[in-house]
Amino acid sequence: MARCGQIHLRAWLRGGPLLIPAAMHIAPPASELFLLALIVIFALPWAVWRLGHTDYWAPLVVVQIVGGILLGPGVLGAMFPAYYTTIFTPQVIGSLNGIAWWAVMLFVFVAGLELDLRQAWKWRGETGLTAGLALGVPLLLGAGAALILLEFSDRALWIGPDGREWQFVAGTGMACAVTALPILVLFMQKLEILRTPLGQRILRYASLDDVAIWGVLALILLDWERVTRQLGFLIGFALAVVLVRKFIAAIPARDRWYVALVWLAACGYLADWSGLHFMVGAFLAGAALDADWFGIEEIDRFRDTVLLAFMPVFFLSTGLRTSWEMGGYAAFAAAALLLAAMIAGKLAGIGLAGKLLGWGKGEAWTIGWLLQTKALIMIIFVNVLFDKQIVTSGAFTALLLAAVGSTMLSIPMVAPRLKDLAALKTKAG
Repeated sequence: MARCGQIHLRAWLRGGPLLIPAAMHIAPPASELFLLALIVIFALPWAVWRLGHTDYWAPLVVVQIVGGILLGPGVLGAMFPAYYTTIFTPQVIGSLNGIAWWAVMLFVFVAGLELDLRQAWKWRGETGLTAGLALGVPLLLGAGAALILLEFSDRALWIGPDGREWQFVAGTGMACAVTALPILVLFMQKLEILRTPLGQRILRYASLDDVAIWGVLALILLDWERVTRQLGFLIGFALAVVLVRKFIAAIPARDRWYVALVWLAACGYLADWSGLHFMVGAFLAGAALDADWFGIEEIDRFRDTVLLAFMPVFFLSTGLRTSWEMGGYAAFAAAALLLAAMIAGKLAGIGLAGKLLGWGKGEAWTIGWLLQTKALIMIIFVNVLFDKQIVTSGAFTALLLAAVGSTMLSIPMVAPRLKDLAALKTKAG
């Protein structure tokens, strides 16, 4: 081997070609592969969104989610295995996962920060009834869909190794009831109704549901072997909130974001240590603070930056988890069943609320479809269930497909109706 190296060196010194045997091929550095992965992650979804003019039925965030699925091992990785194994090495995937964890923590933190429970309390009767039915009915139908999957197919296809039947049923039901508050904000901005009385009403309903979603998730993840830790975390969190709120309110505005990020990381760490999951901690960290301390416009810019610069990595990380081992048709059939439960449950729940509250024609339909927006929060919710091995990769894939389909339907179903219901935008309750 040494003589071979000497011959090649002499040839190069004489001006001849330097020949490198195939066995001595050197793989590109991990840093180069990481940057190649980022180029793929950011460039392809944007090109499809911009050149395909998909914004009406598939906004950029939806295209990025679908792109993450297609770029994963189940689709493009299966079609072009050389591409996948060359770029997405274990070291690159590990680096991307680290960014994805922080990205989703920031995103969930903002979701908690945007909660406005004061307005929900002001309109508590109407808001409580509407939010309760908007969450409860699709939860029941989603749980029913989960029971159908367990009854008519092998349970091992759906329930993970550490999951129990009640956890799978409750988790699937809640996934079907989720409303993605941050994506709902983006959609209402696009429809130009966010700051109208209608938009504020919808935010009240979604805010209450957001609290319930993370509360139910905490119950699903309750670990009796670590219950002392979990109770200790919740008690310690309640005490820390009092101190952190006083501290952040007292410091200059320019320092609040820095302190908030330290608070976020600490809550995520302690929640994960207790067994609840770092995303539960991230939501609680945001919900404990007041949006007024940071400014609504600043929060909007921060959320948009997270969506632009970090969340596409999370979408790819999510796509890497998709699996078609049960067969593509089975995954799509399960997704169709879950999607039907989501849509029927949300529209039925809001429709019942509308009848009880005396809403006008078309009001429940419009609000129901907007609250049907699921996208990221449902995907984050299901990621937690998958991380804790409560659901299998097959169940994760079916729920992910249903979330994408549900979100893609929201704007096309609402936009035409809003044109005919101009007066609805000014109705505060």
